Amino acid sequence: MQALNIGIVVAYLVAMLGFGWWGKSRTRNASDYLVAGRRLGPFLYTGTMAAVVLGGASTVGGVGLGYQYGISGMWLVVAIGTGVLLLSLLFAPTIQRLKIYTVSQMLTLRYGHRATRVSGIVMLAYTLMLCATSTGAYATIFVVLFGWDRAVSIAVGGVIVLIYSTVGGMWSITLADMAQFVIKTVGVFALMLPFSLAAAGGFSGIAERAGNEFFSITGIGAQSIITYFVVYTLGLLIGQDIWQRVFTSRTPEIARWGGSAAGIYCILYGIAGAVIGMSASVILPAIESRDDVYADIALNVLPIGIGGLVLAAAVAAMMSTASGALIAAATVARTDVVPFVAGWFGRDTGERATSDHDVRSSRWWVLGLGIVTIALAVIVQDVVAALTIAYDILVGGLLVAILGGLVWRRGNGLGAGASMAAGTLVTLGVMAYLEITADNQYDGIYANEPIYYGLAVSALVYVLVSFLTRPTAPEVMEAWDRRVAGQVPDDVPVDAAR
Repeated sequence: MQALNIGIVVAYLVAMLGFGWWGKSRTRNASDYLVAGRRLGPFLYTGTMAAVVLGGASTVGGVGLGYQYGISGMWLVVAIGTGVLLLSLLFAPTIQRLKIYTVSQMLTLRYGHRATRVSGIVMLAYTLMLCATSTGAYATIFVVLFGWDRAVSIAVGGVIVLIYSTVGGMWSITLADMAQFVIKTVGVFALMLPFSLAAAGGFSGIAERAGNEFFSITGIGAQSIITYFVVYTLGLLIGQDIWQRVFTSRTPEIARWGGSAAGIYCILYGIAGAVIGMSASVILPAIESRDDVYADIALNVLPIGIGGLVLAAAVAAMMSTASGALIAAATVARTDVVPFVAGWFGRDTGERATSDHDVRSSRWWVLGLGIVTIALAVIVQDVVAALTIAYDILVGGLLVAILGGLVWRRGNGLGAGASMAAGTLVTLGVMAYLEITADNQYDGIYANEPIYYGLAVSALVYVLVSFLTRPTAPEVMEAWDRRVAGQVPDDVPVDAAR
């Protein structure tokens, strides 16, 4: 009977490869490959946005938090959904009209200052670590289901993601994400939630056996809730993997309202995951690791076949995040990092990375970085620590310069560059100090203070330096205003001096 569950997951994996070839038929140029030709309508856009942000942490991790903390385990995913909502309502229409490919391009266009281009290196590190973490996460499902070695599980799952991402780029990823979105919705809302809640005797059964404190929305602790919003909500506002999905929308209105729908979906997904975890704490009270709760429910509570669909939903969640991070890493590497590094040696690669319609070169970047992330997931045991460092630098170092450029016209390139440098150095410095003096891991790399100090210093430096130096050049702001107004066609190079 277990073979039926295995067969369902295998069928899902084969279907993912099929989406790769389907997407290839729709890919004709670099715009198609990197941002799906900027042609996604509301249904595709909403589904793919929800899929990319709801990965293993949201699905397996969210259920595990519900198992341990009750309904307050929802806050991690609620923070993610809030980030999607804020991005969509406040910034997505402007981002969509810019007709660019990366966050670093936005900084270059807005400030016209070379110092901001270092952001591409930080963004590349973040997207690579995100991809490696997701790759290692869905391998845990394969270990449980197939009994494979961890390295074999990572390699097999990673190759599947690598194939469909490389072949068709963003179109393949979009089509695969839509399938993953449907599978996650059915698996979590229509199957896992009602079956587990019924097995636990409903909310009254949970309250009777677990206690009313399990229904406290602050049970996980105020500090944890604040941390989720600082790290995940703010991180989602500026992550390349999320912005690249905004670039795929057909119109600013789709970016705003389709993204808002995805944000609301994420919040409901978080609540559902917490309730599933609460139910599991009553049905299976002896689970030692909260990361095993999701798989244990699928295998021990749900009927055969349905359990397979639920496991496929978990794999879908993780693969959608991994593929989104992979193409984001490839886009940043080719568009931002290579031209920036080449400039150190007097070479100018210009904007050819996205304007020459060379899909073959983009495929090579996705393939190469995909192999790198698979190797990272296999070799590096603590990729979560690396992702934490990258996330801290992303938020502590880059957030102020990015959002400041979108909302404050007086902010200039010197202020942005100084704030990025100061925020990054302070974040890393506080992290290093806490790691040296830490009594446990949560007082070191995983502490919350580095982001808080980094953000505070970054904001202070940004405002002071911007006020004390000349405003951004008028021709730079004129080029920026044309982009914001949507007056520049797709694939026009980012040139702040035009």
